[in-house]
Amino acid sequence: MAYRLVVGGHGLGTLLVGRRGTRRIPDAVSALIEDFARRVALAIGAARRYARQVTISRVLQRGLLPSQVAQIPGVESRVVYEPSDDGLAGGDFYDVFQAGPGAKRWCFMLGDVQGSGPEAAVVTGLARPWLRLLAREDHQVGQVLDRLNRLLLDDATEAAEAAASMVAAAGDLPGPPQPRFLSLLYGELVPLAPEDGGGARCTLACAGHPLPLLLRPDGTVTPAAAPQVLLGVVDDVGYESHTFHLAPGETLLCVTDGVTERRSRAGRMFDDGDGLAEALSGCAGLPAPEVADRIRRAVHTFGEAPVRDDLALLVLQATQAHE
Repeated sequence: MAYRLVVGGHGLGTLLVGRRGTRRIPDAVSALIEDFARRVALAIGAARRYARQVTISRVLQRGLLPSQVAQIPGVESRVVYEPSDDGLAGGDFYDVFQAGPGAKRWCFMLGDVQGSGPEAAVVTGLARPWLRLLAREDHQVGQVLDRLNRLLLDDATEAAEAAASMVAAAGDLPGPPQPRFLSLLYGELVPLAPEDGGGARCTLACAGHPLPLLLRPDGTVTPAAAPQVLLGVVDDVGYESHTFHLAPGETLLCVTDGVTERRSRAGRMFDDGDGLAEALSGCAGLPAPEVADRIRRAVHTFGEAPVRDDLALLVLQATQAHE
């Protein structure tokens, strides 16, 4: 007996079933095999669509992240980025860059677009260049978020959704594009001379993102920003920034929700009861690379199951006075 494997009018192959002897196969068995063949066709079709989606996502992913992060005078930085293992381009992104040739400001960002896959990747691929452009136009930190928020709400979003639709169509992905919200931690560092206290002047703003934490040499940990609304949600919002001195020996930790929302088998999240602050407090006196590695290991060991969300963290540590 031969059963064509068809999905959406497209033939995927043929399922052949036979047995020894000449006895006729009963109708009940034939109907069962026909139903099985239909399910096989659906499974093959889904696997092919997923394979196309993974290929598209991997191509997009390569263009979402910087090839390297800038070196900031007097500030040591370390980035940890681990995409989820589902093969889809994630919504997490990061960057550390000089505001412009000869500029004395270095900017940093850590963001997360709602969702994953090609649609989220398109928005992610637009957000990072937008932020770089706004920073190089000498906009203040709060103004950068104001303008990015408007960009996400105006025609640029329609362009992103149209591009996402084309990408999805190429991969035979079902469903219309959905609105994309963006959480973002964005800031700038200005290295300070020894007579000004060394370290760096840090200005940052947090839009719907896990709050950055400041670790002092004595192990004290405090939030370094105030919570504000997500980007791409409300039109008439004004984002505010906070400025402080990142003194030599102090460490700023920035993470995405893949860190804070890591779950244990009992359903607890990593940051329940200020778990992230407690883990960071134990990193007092460690250099930036070791702080990043210890937090990463703490996230992985918190739960028994593999990490299923993108995991990203950025450590900035003032190490010495800037000459």
